[in-house]
Amino acid sequence: MLIAAVRSLATYVGVSLYVLVAAPIGMTFAILFGGKDFLYFLGHLGVRIALGLSGIRYRVTGREHVPKCAVVFCANHQSNVDPPVLFEALHPQVHILYKAELNRLPLLARAFRVGGFIPVDRRNKEAAMRSIDAGAQSIRSGNSFLIFPEGTRSRTAELLPFKKGGFVMAIKAQAPIVPVAVQGGRDAMRKGSKIIRPVTVSVRIGEPIETGGLTVNGRDKLIARTRERIEALLAQGPV
Repeated sequence: MLIAAVRSLATYVGVSLYVLVAAPIGMTFAILFGGKDFLYFLGHLGVRIALGLSGIRYRVTGREHVPKCAVVFCANHQSNVDPPVLFEALHPQVHILYKAELNRLPLLARAFRVGGFIPVDRRNKEAAMRSIDAGAQSIRSGNSFLIFPEGTRSRTAELLPFKKGGFVMAIKAQAPIVPVAVQGGRDAMRKGSKIIRPVTVSVRIGEPIETGGLTVNGRDKLIARTRERIEALLAQGPV
């Protein structure tokens, strides 16, 4: 526990200092030169530093299932470890629908927006729909997204109810949904705990679910099908 606490403190301090230095540099380059490549490079470097300091490793299987086109990765959510692992493991420039509450961290939120991430305010239905429309437009322009449809971390192995916004976004963009099952993150960082324990996180990527021809009225069937796929991937156990 003591070693984990020391490593956790080193991770928090190291990542905070990195964000303070790297975020302004990356945003400046992105704004001046109109590209996000360098910002994403810095983002991936920061994630690698965080995972290295905390002792988190990951294994991935199923990358061959990811189409060449823009997709919506749909993953279960067990821990705060999941987003950085998936950001690193799934796609070189994956965009993320994130909770608007993170905008309270102004420097990080600014970097998110410059990188094309989209905040969703679930307390404001009209604002949330504008975010979904913006996400669909971004997908149509070639950007892949990551969503966590449970909306928050599950305290158990059971999936929480899925929220509909990300599926509406995929339907509006007519983009495939790629189911993703993450396991092991809860052992690294339990909900409510600040301690990060070194573990190996398992990432299983399933076959894509096409949305071509679907309308928003078909979102519930799409949600059910995606949920079944993720449950099946979880049932296979860790990689």
